[in-house]
Amino acid sequence: MSDDKERTVELHYEGGVLKLPVFTGTEGESTIELKTLLGSTGMTTLDPGFGNTASCSSKITYIDGAAGILRYRGYPIEDLAVHSTFLETAYLVIYGELPEPGQLKEFSEKLRDNSDIPAEMGAFIDAMPRNGHPMTLIASAVNTLAAYYDDSVDPGDENQVELATIRLMAKLPTIAARIYRNSIGEAPIAPDTSLDYVDNFIRMTFGDKAPTGELGELFNKAVGMLLVLHADHELNCSTATVRVVGSSLADIYSSVSAGINALSGPSHGGANQAVLEMLEEIRDSGISIEDFLEKVKAREMRLMGFGHRVYKNFDPRSKEIKVLASQILDRHENPDELFALALKLEAAALQDSYFTERKLYPNVDFYTGVIYRTMGFPTNMFTVLFAIGRLPGWVAHFREQAVDPAFRIARPRQHYIGAAERRYPGQG
Repeated sequence: MSDDKERTVELHYEGGVLKLPVFTGTEGESTIELKTLLGSTGMTTLDPGFGNTASCSSKITYIDGAAGILRYRGYPIEDLAVHSTFLETAYLVIYGELPEPGQLKEFSEKLRDNSDIPAEMGAFIDAMPRNGHPMTLIASAVNTLAAYYDDSVDPGDENQVELATIRLMAKLPTIAARIYRNSIGEAPIAPDTSLDYVDNFIRMTFGDKAPTGELGELFNKAVGMLLVLHADHELNCSTATVRVVGSSLADIYSSVSAGINALSGPSHGGANQAVLEMLEEIRDSGISIEDFLEKVKAREMRLMGFGHRVYKNFDPRSKEIKVLASQILDRHENPDELFALALKLEAAALQDSYFTERKLYPNVDFYTGVIYRTMGFPTNMFTVLFAIGRLPGWVAHFREQAVDPAFRIARPRQHYIGAAERRYPGQG
């Protein structure tokens, strides 16, 4: 970010004129700094949802929704999705640069060495309600890590934050797999330090029932790619939550737990589930794809998994996963009917000018759910996989904020529209 002192905007208000500096970002985007607004004018801004407010400066992720651009630390998501692994991408997002082979090996070994959880914590997880939503249980378990590892809870100690980073990255898949195994009445499977990150998670989750052979390799590749695609997405709801909680100097475990809770909301992490529910409705009703799209255009039904709040063009995360989705469908002996239906729906929508003119293209959530369902993940685990993928971004934002000299405790203002002063009855 550069501060061009010659670039200002003027705010004309009843009491005078206030000059506000304009900052220029790496890609030329402009940001007006409002730091002096309240003190100089007595006024605040009203921005519901903070859609026009930059709460921090960040070096992690760049998004241009109009152009369909997503970059982690400057690297296009298309390149990372095809050429990088999840651990390499996680290292990039957290530490700022792609790792050298030796650095990646050391990072991977640290995660393997820390992947198990204490026996007492395992008993705690096993005592949780087995019919509870896994996101609720995972958030509770992550929050509890601070009690088991109180040597890594000081956000002001870089060594402790680093130790917590490794523990979070290493243990979240173990926690998630154990919660899933409990939900189906199966014994937990301990981490296998001979396997890589994604393969180990799939083994801990499915055991001997995990897909094998060429199809198994495709599934593992798809999970790895989806984790890469979800690694960060700028200041979305859950990442902003991590920053807000962390701004109080709460530890990283508490902050990430808060992010998991934010992600659990259906308006944030539940989009892929909504896609499956839409496909099930199409299948169960017997309606044709063409008739369904006509009902969408008549606003009688909703087309889930198309379009995006940020991207006004193709979601750059959807392109490569679509290729893998097609390969999985082709090689599956008993393909999920919803999988085939999803691809037919996509093809029909992209041939309809109604949707293309409105730039309603498939987003990453359109493919995520059908792939996970075909693998055997239940619907309530979809957001859990989202959380595992998003963890590097949450950690990176927590760490970046902790060393940012400009950071302050988050304290948004409000526009009060309640009752004016009134007296308690009998007090004058």
